Amino acid sequence: MNVQFMKLNLQLPQAGLALALLLLPGCTVGPDYHPPTAAAPAQWAEPLGGGATGAPASLAAWWNHFNDPELNALVDRAVKSNLDLKIAVARVREARAQYQVTSADPWPSAGASGSYTRQQQSKNQPIIGEFPLPANLPFQNNVYQAGFDASWELDVFGAARRANQAAGAEVAAAEFSRRDTLLTLLGEVARNYVDARGSQRRLAIAHQNITAQEEDLAITQDRFQHGLTSDLDVQQAATLLSTTRAEIPSLESALQISIHQLGVLLGQPPGALLTEMSTVAPIPAAPPEVPVGLPSDLLLRRPDIQKAERQLAAANARIGVATADLFPKFSLTGDAGYLSISAGDWFAGGSRFWSVGPTVQWKVFDAGRIRGNIKVQNARQEEALAIYEKTVLASFNDVENALVGYAKEQVRRRALEDAVKSSQESLRLANQLYANGLANFINVLDAERSLYQTQDQLAQSERAVSANLISLYKSLGGGWETGPRLASAQGQ
Repeated sequence: MNVQFMKLNLQLPQAGLALALLLLPGCTVGPDYHPPTAAAPAQWAEPLGGGATGAPASLAAWWNHFNDPELNALVDRAVKSNLDLKIAVARVREARAQYQVTSADPWPSAGASGSYTRQQQSKNQPIIGEFPLPANLPFQNNVYQAGFDASWELDVFGAARRANQAAGAEVAAAEFSRRDTLLTLLGEVARNYVDARGSQRRLAIAHQNITAQEEDLAITQDRFQHGLTSDLDVQQAATLLSTTRAEIPSLESALQISIHQLGVLLGQPPGALLTEMSTVAPIPAAPPEVPVGLPSDLLLRRPDIQKAERQLAAANARIGVATADLFPKFSLTGDAGYLSISAGDWFAGGSRFWSVGPTVQWKVFDAGRIRGNIKVQNARQEEALAIYEKTVLASFNDVENALVGYAKEQVRRRALEDAVKSSQESLRLANQLYANGLANFINVLDAERSLYQTQDQLAQSERAVSANLISLYKSLGGGWETGPRLASAQGQ
């Protein structure tokens, strides 16, 4: 039967065949896509400092620059099990499957069918019922049918080609979205890890100060009992101790929140890492040098910029899809098969039937619906272009802000290091003068309070330096390059 159908196609009338050959090359309506040009500054506006250099950036696995094995292990585990990343991977597969669906539109479609029907015809149907009929005329019979049908809508004005372009751009946009999700994940894992270590450092400082203040309280209580000091010194020492103890719950809460967030980022329950992260470790230190490259590198490295560009390409192609509806649609259709009321001669030559020919459809009136849709797609293309331009500007802004934050926080950290040294010396002198009866106990308490505050601020600054560096790596678009290797566990 398949061979018979091919023979029928070859019997297409010459006029129809000429029309088909004329229309096959077709044209493509709608605007052709030209990638937008984004102007990038030659250099960063912020003078590079704090170890940042203009050398080519090495960002493929930037978290390794912290030299923290625990952080490296958490990153690897997060990439394999994070749920947001799995969602992004599924969306890539969805876009690829949709592209496969769209790619099939320009091709012919063919189908086969077969049926058997037992039917009864009306004896009183029009025309037949008006004539005398033989008594033995059968009104009940069997109908056997089998055949092929085919149709082919010719892509004369490029609607299918534009739709294919849009679907291909959406596949690329979905992949860049996956990379952007991976980039965000890497930054979140590192930031929460640094936050957790920072909270541990602050807790250690608080406990150290509590121990020292407990000793001071015990000393003042003993001196009060021996009549060497007043009850005022005891109450002031107790007040300072209680104030420092009051910091512990908030610090423990911040630590647990960071650990809970890490667990969720790894696709696990919030408390899954509490035991693992209970071991105290230092805040990951920033490397001495951080190459950041040139501003123009962002246009090729940041996945959010590339995603916005591909979405612009898809929006541009959809204008052509909408415009093609203004023009007629040309199709070639045909069917062939066998039809009989008897199974015995079902496939006999006399049971064959076929039909083949071109069709034309053209909407001559739709109350402006098609032109309205074209305006919709043009507006969406303008929106996509504005989003692209905004994304480019935001990327430069992210890097400039990260450079400022990273460099200035290092200046602050160095000042706090000096302040801690001065506070330690002030406390030593205050204790010495108080012991010799040359100063009031309030000087000792002030020195202890100042030392605790500067130590705590220094710990926060050390955390901020590493966190700002993480923000800088993220703003530079670093980390997604390792995605294909690490994400292979997700079936890519």
